[in-house]
Amino acid sequence: METVWRFSDDRGQVSAAAAPPSRVVAYIQAGATLEDLGIRPVAVFGSLHDGAEPDPAKSGALPLDEVGYLGAGAGLDMEALLAPGPDLVVAVSYGGGQVYGLDPETAKHLEEQVPMIVLDVGQACTPARIRGRFADLARSLGAPEEDAAALAAAEGRLRAVAARTPRPRVLALSPASPEGVHLARPQAWPELRALAEHGVDLIAPGEGAGGNWFTTGWPTAAELRPDIALVDVRSNAAPLDELRSDAAWRTLEGRSRVLAWNPEAPCSARAHAAFLGQVADALEKGVKVPGEG
Repeated sequence: METVWRFSDDRGQVSAAAAPPSRVVAYIQAGATLEDLGIRPVAVFGSLHDGAEPDPAKSGALPLDEVGYLGAGAGLDMEALLAPGPDLVVAVSYGGGQVYGLDPETAKHLEEQVPMIVLDVGQACTPARIRGRFADLARSLGAPEEDAAALAAAEGRLRAVAARTPRPRVLALSPASPEGVHLARPQAWPELRALAEHGVDLIAPGEGAGGNWFTTGWPTAAELRPDIALVDVRSNAAPLDELRSDAAWRTLEGRSRVLAWNPEAPCSARAHAAFLGQVADALEKGVKVPGEG
């Protein structure tokens, strides 16, 4: 077989084919990224945190009436993954090459039948590296060069706004329940580290268990007195309406600008520019005035 297409993933494993693959099945975050870059997957799958329906926060610009959703967790098996007839599977890893969202045995047997590309989106990577790897893959599949002008403009604007004084303090969190919350450790999340590198004043939670999150109660979060709260809006996070029974959350919400945050946003210049722009907008508004909605 003459090899026309070849790609080495972040495990160092090389996939090759006689022609660039055209029927891509992907983890939903990877699929949303490829959609931004001009490559539409035929189907996507979720993680163990997802359910029978696709998470709208993770799906980005994917047209879910055209792109199939294969399920997640226990509802995802080899039969479902192979049903769309994929000639490539694109997955993500949070380090160590382990495929995120698939049972290890399922991932092993799937890769025996279909080429699999695994790209690292974990804390050891920078957003620029993650974007670059997805862009490399998309170009190999026939996508045009990504226009990064909007991202460069968003980065410049964020740096300028973040340099103003006083600087609003930003806390990233994922609501667990009306009683509990996961506070993000900024250094564990590439996009949060990028905010800090552009001058955003991020609040680090206290020491304790948890590499990515510090789990605590809402009173602890409220005591940190953030001016801006980046709140996880994925479907596995507790909805904001459920939190309003807790006085500490109401205190935090009353004094902070609440900004939707998707820890699994598409890894594209377009998505990253949008996120930086939203943070810049919130910083520009400054500290919330009491009584302001």
